[in-house]
Order: sequence, then structure tokens, then C-alpha cells
Amino acid sequence: MEFSSKLLENAVREVSQLPGIGKRTALRLVLHLLRQPAEQTEKLSYALRNLRSEVKYCRSCHNISDTDLCEICVNPKRDESLVCVVEDIRDVMAIENTSQYKGLYHVLGGKISPMDGIGPNNLNISTLVDKVKEGKIREIIFALSSTMEGDTTNFYIYKQIEPYGVTTSTIARGIAIGDELEYADEITLGRSILHRIPFENSLKG
Repeated sequence: MEFSSKLLENAVREVSQLPGIGKRTALRLVLHLLRQPAEQTEKLSYALRNLRSEVKYCRSCHNISDTDLCEICVNPKRDESLVCVVEDIRDVMAIENTSQYKGLYHVLGGKISPMDGIGPNNLNISTLVDKVKEGKIREIIFALSSTMEGDTTNFYIYKQIEPYGVTTSTIARGIAIGDELEYADEITLGRSILHRIPFENSLKG
């Protein structure tokens, strides 16, 4: 792809590094931004700079937050004894959109994947185990995608918390094998949370 401007080329190269964005799409986005009023582009730039410099991660559940504790964790109407374990922030948003879940979350920040060099120590697993050890959690819901990596992560965490007698469950398989939670429709995902099954049952397949 030939460019008439180094500034344009540099902008396209940076935008094309975003997930799912190829060079042609990046060029279309950059040209769109050039056609917009300068203040609109500046607002986008300001929002991205602020995101990088000021965003926090909740010290309890690791969700993205503006403060040390996220709005979900400080909400007195949430059931603190019920914790849903998810891969990332997108899964929190997907489950929240169902309006069917009233507990708290724990964001792992990924899944165990030796092929990608991601082990248990690279994820927020130890803080989850610490919460269980404190004895305040009644039930852990595993809500990772039903892939090999997701199942491996579920089983690893299960073995870590098994000695403490906490109830473990997994979302019902209304979600197809291999599906990511963020792409599930709200009704299916909501029912999967409500009709969750004991995690031990998922090991008998």
C-alpha cells in the first residue's frame, strides 16, 4: 500500500495494530477522522490518553474502574458471598447486561494456555484463592468460555479451592462449546447463570 504522506502512513500503521483491523480498514478510519472537525479528533485523543494514564483496576475483583474499588464491589445490594469467575472485563459487561446476576465478580485477566506462555501465575488466581480462604464466599461460579483453555483454568482453580469446602458451579451449557460469553445473547447467558450446575458434574463428561 503506497502512501502520499508519512503522517498518514504512520497513523494507518498504528491503527492497524488494533485487533481485527487490517490496513484497508485502518486507512478508512484514519481518513474518516481527517474529515471530522478537529475538536472531535482531539476529544478521541484526550479520551485515550486519559484511559491510559488514569484507569484503575479494582483491588478486589480486578475489573476496570475509576476508583480503587469498582461500582459493583461497593454496591451494598450485591451478594458478597457469591462470586462469578470470568476471563476479562467484556464478560462482566455481558453478564451484567442480562440483569440476572446479583453477586460479585473475579476477573482472571485471561486463561491458562501453555501454548501462549500463560500459566497460573500470570493470572489473578492467587487473590481469588485468598478470598476463599477468608471464608466469606459461599459459592464460586465458573463462567469461562467452554474451550480447552477455559476448562483447564476452571479445573486448576477448582483444585486450589477444593480443600476449603466452598460450593463450585459452572454456567449451564446453553452456551455452545467453544463460544465466548461476550457473543452470547442476553437471554441465553442469563439462563445459563440462573440454571448453573455443580462444577463436579461437568467433570463427568
